[in-house]
Amino acid sequence: MSEEIHPRVLLKRLEQRARRRFGQHFLARPGIVTRIVRAARVEPGDRVVEVGPGLGILTRALLAAGADLTAIELDRDMAEFIREEHPDVRLIEGDAMRVNLDEELPGSGWKVVANLPYNVGTRLMLNWVDMPDRFESLTVMLQKEVVDRILADPGTRAYGSLTVQMRARAKARMICAVPPAAFYPPPKVDSAVIQLFPHVPDLGGVPSAHFDRVVRAAFSQRRKTLRNALSALFDRDVVDAALTQTGIDGQIRGEMLDLDAFRAISAQLPE
Repeated sequence: MSEEIHPRVLLKRLEQRARRRFGQHFLARPGIVTRIVRAARVEPGDRVVEVGPGLGILTRALLAAGADLTAIELDRDMAEFIREEHPDVRLIEGDAMRVNLDEELPGSGWKVVANLPYNVGTRLMLNWVDMPDRFESLTVMLQKEVVDRILADPGTRAYGSLTVQMRARAKARMICAVPPAAFYPPPKVDSAVIQLFPHVPDLGGVPSAHFDRVVRAAFSQRRKTLRNALSALFDRDVVDAALTQTGIDGQIRGEMLDLDAFRAISAQLPE
């Protein structure tokens, strides 16, 4: 791997124009960067997309691994910096949430490797994990709280709609926790790296939009029983019939249901 440069040095080179409003915190521990790239199994020629390259700390490691790298950067100062420092990177300047993927990331087999911006990380990940034909894997850094929610077990405090929606769409594994001290400047929250392998959702024939609607309804008021939570979206007699058909106890809360139970009850509720 090429010589590491601390973000402090790169920021001076950038004349301190890093825009805090985009929530930028730059990795400053080479060991974590190396671990991310190794976990992603980046090999020469792999098509990789990095979101929010910032000062290019992870970018340099991906290029050293031989990635055919596309980077998406919203901050115009950072984009210009990447353009100057890493001319081999194919740079898309704009909002990753609005990128036309058919035009910019065509075909299949893409690997996402990124330290995702906290303000859009969860939404972007949910969008992209729903595209197994395009993305082979996502190895991303997020707030540890979000990673904990994705990996949570039923009945735990962290278990929620995000858990169920992600579990229906991808196999997930924890790579490592990342403390605030690993960044410059340090954020006020812990981070973690998670790896996701998207697959076609196995929802038993239930449309994904309907499944998600049922899941969100079940968790919309966590203190309410499943029966009452679902009755805010569906007629109570319809909910009671679905619960009877599936054999699910309507007096429990949504956090007690696993993925199979959500599949079953979604199939019994009207679209």
